[in-house]
Amino acid sequence: MQAARTVFLVRPTRFTFNVETAQSNHFQRFMAGLDEAAIQARAFAEFDAAVATLRARQMRVLVFEAPAEPHTPDAVFPNNWGTFHPDGRVLLYPMCAPNRRPERRPDILETLGQHFTIREVTDLSSHEQAGRFLEGTGSIIFDHVHRLAYAGLSARTDEGLFREVAAKLGYEPVAFRAYDAGGREIYHTNVMMCVGARFAVVCLESIASPTERAAVVESLTRTGHEIVPITLAQVACFAGNMLTLQPSAGPELLVLSQSAYDALRPEERRLLAQYAELVPLAIPTIETIGGGSARCMLAEVFLPAAEAGAGQEQWS
Repeated sequence: MQAARTVFLVRPTRFTFNVETAQSNHFQRFMAGLDEAAIQARAFAEFDAAVATLRARQMRVLVFEAPAEPHTPDAVFPNNWGTFHPDGRVLLYPMCAPNRRPERRPDILETLGQHFTIREVTDLSSHEQAGRFLEGTGSIIFDHVHRLAYAGLSARTDEGLFREVAAKLGYEPVAFRAYDAGGREIYHTNVMMCVGARFAVVCLESIASPTERAAVVESLTRTGHEIVPITLAQVACFAGNMLTLQPSAGPELLVLSQSAYDALRPEERRLLAQYAELVPLAIPTIETIGGGSARCMLAEVFLPAAEAGAGQEQWS
């Protein structure tokens, strides 16, 4: 299954501009004229409206509150610290910014273990001490149907670690480097690429190497995906930061921000609508200050339903 039926989100308590991530995330921007209280109020309102929108479309949505301490300004983007797989495995990932590392929360795993079966937890965070990072589904775009994993290499996506994780999960790795309009590495793959079951949105012009670009195109074409190429200008509006989800009733959803939706050309919207219902979320404060968008807010849960004795996971 490519599209998850359950997601969890983390409500952004103490949401602020994260100076520790700004060096590699060039999408982060200050919002002039807003004090911390106004920013927090806007972030809460955008988050709560996003949750309501997803639930109204029959998605199973779990919500956790970010604690006030330790301060984790990017807690609203939980997809970076964990992946939750249909065989009951959970992977915890090494994060580049020290103030993001406390986002990995045992209490969230404990709660998930009450709803789902967790058979094994692999904690990769020790790689942080060696300066090797791999930030979940920010770094890795999974094609679950065809067992492929795509990654744009950057300061936050270590190639060797990416290949190790792909091998552990039984996925074929496809690595490349992607750059923004200023020639800087795009910090997360999910900013410029989304893979659905039958389509892929990708900014091919961001992949400078003709060989790497051809390899991505070949892989997507071979697996039957219709490629929807987007521009660097659209990437700057988070048009690549999308995710397909499967509600309990009705067609698949394609979740994206309102700014991403507005950046798509009408013909691109019509094409994507053949595959899923487009669900734009108005999150301008979160994506401007946080430098991440709708997809980053969604942690997919593919874990199997809870069994008797669930929660007795093994750690490695």
